[in-house]
Amino acid sequence: MTAGTHRQRGATLLVVLLLLLVVTVLGLASLRTTVMGERMSANMFDRSLGFQAAESALREAEAHVALSATRASFPASDCASGLCAAPDAGAAERWLVPGFTGWQTATTAVAPAAAGQPVYIVESLGVGNNWPGCDRVEPRDPLCESPRYRVTARSGAPGTDRAQVLLQTYVSTP
Repeated sequence: MTAGTHRQRGATLLVVLLLLLVVTVLGLASLRTTVMGERMSANMFDRSLGFQAAESALREAEAHVALSATRASFPASDCASGLCAAPDAGAAERWLVPGFTGWQTATTAVAPAAAGQPVYIVESLGVGNNWPGCDRVEPRDPLCESPRYRVTARSGAPGTDRAQVLLQTYVSTP
């Protein structure tokens, strides 16, 4: 048999097709990893915006409760304009109730559209005699005789696929 007349078996074609399949699978895996990384960074950015918006609403509510006129205007029950009466120990926390409508929209907190307009509530907790450190006779913290408040701020609308951030702080006023 001469060199030009032997039969070809197609082994090279099979090897090239297998290599092409392996390279395609590697390319798809790399693409999937890249897309997942992009989604994770977008979610972190969205959460960061939401956190900043909620924190600015929290600071606005803290400044609002520091005003003596605000402290005098807490309702006896329920909520009005973001100011709420003392929470009921047997009831669910207000911010966990899906239909709760007592939120006050933060006016000075400017949030990007992705974060949603932040909202807050301030709950009156009464005088701090039952707080840690206030049960001692001496040395007693002067804030033990001060009214205390729980401030809750939220950014991001519930029911959306955007990041929601909920922040809380306790405030004692002299």
